[in-house]
Amino acid sequence: MSPPELGGLRAGDVLTRRYLLLEQIAWGGMSVIWRAFDQSLQRMVAVKLLDGELGSDRGGRELIRREARATARLIHPDAIEVYDYGETVTPHGRLAAYVVMRLLEGRPLSDRISEGPLPWAEAALIAARLATVLAAAHERGIVHRDVTAENVLLTATGAKLLDFGIAAFIGEDDDDGTSDYGTPPYVAPERLTGRTADPASDVYALGVLLFEMLTGSPPYPERTWEEIENARREGPPPEIGVPGLPPWIGALCRTCLSHRPEARPKAQEMADGLAEALVVVRRPTENEVMRWAVAAAATVVVLLAGALVWNQLANPAGGRSTPSVALSSGATRPAPVVTPGPDVSKPFPHPTAQDHRTTVQEHRATKRPPEPKVIPSSAPGLNQSVRRFNALLAEGEGKGRIRPDVALDLRQVLANSICCSRDLTSIRGKIADRHREGSLPDELRHALETQLIRVSVALTR
Repeated sequence: MSPPELGGLRAGDVLTRRYLLLEQIAWGGMSVIWRAFDQSLQRMVAVKLLDGELGSDRGGRELIRREARATARLIHPDAIEVYDYGETVTPHGRLAAYVVMRLLEGRPLSDRISEGPLPWAEAALIAARLATVLAAAHERGIVHRDVTAENVLLTATGAKLLDFGIAAFIGEDDDDGTSDYGTPPYVAPERLTGRTADPASDVYALGVLLFEMLTGSPPYPERTWEEIENARREGPPPEIGVPGLPPWIGALCRTCLSHRPEARPKAQEMADGLAEALVVVRRPTENEVMRWAVAAAATVVVLLAGALVWNQLANPAGGRSTPSVALSSGATRPAPVVTPGPDVSKPFPHPTAQDHRTTVQEHRATKRPPEPKVIPSSAPGLNQSVRRFNALLAEGEGKGRIRPDVALDLRQVLANSICCSRDLTSIRGKIADRHREGSLPDELRHALETQLIRVSVALTR
């Protein structure tokens, strides 16, 4: 399929004496997205262009204007950023409405799904990030209304939610022509009845998307408006038969697919639930602790025997060298000194099997050692995620957006959460508290929460 030439615009044309059009990178319906160069600010941008006959297509221009306003109102690192909006007459005498956005490089999520289901941790991470974007939009009164795999871009820095082209404000009636817009498999049942814009419809669409990422296909087979309108769905949403999927994630996804909007979780609740499910805290069992204790005791015996042999060989004339022996507790004590008798040719008495048994029995009879701490993985993923979290704090501190004491507090709470419990509840609560008291701006709060999801995934490795 060849790209449309809207209004005769071609590569090399300059829009409003500022945006140099370079190449078309996406298109659909009556709009096209260009890769362009902003000659005023000397940066690459994306320009979404809608054009038509002069004075015509007022509805289309209103939609793109609404998209620009809704997206500009939302500030979140995982949502596309709007730089400019305007209407102009093209060199070919047509009226064009355009919106200028940050240029993102990546791959549509739909392409990734076409290759097969995603690993559950990857799917949950993407859904959690999208849920945080939707939560931020809902806080500002915006309902996206077109959360689909086509509108999610997988970039080097994670998943990004695109295209607020049919966004509406919470409580707004579907009487502006947008009720017929959307992608059928993702449209919540209540939207077919003409209800007002509700955040619950976004949660439903995200539930469909999560189901699709996990299984490779949407939960229901209907793909056209006619099929959906004629569908009579009764009973609970379908089960998710994915091996190894934590039950909580499957249950959360099915709750998002509830036919009743009031039964679905809030977007932030979904983000929190997925993040918590990604944190797997594994502590050693009692049998493992006992095996480690026995192994430690045997190690003491071997080291003791080795030390005695070394002393005999190194000091055949009765030297007084006193090597130290490492104990299971980490302390040291002097090894027994062996002083040979007059007959130095007498064989050295090696420890017997009974000696080993006695030492193990004595170790078992002592107080049970404390449960070993779960040491966080040293994999680069965890270290990089923590460093990125701290870098966000440093950047905010450097720009004067947060106080140094707030940044230090958050760094310490994260370090304690990882080293001591591997549970990120404390740091999430601390971020919420700092935001509530006005010490943490919205944009930085969302960036930190998004980074915590990466930390959660790294902790599961």
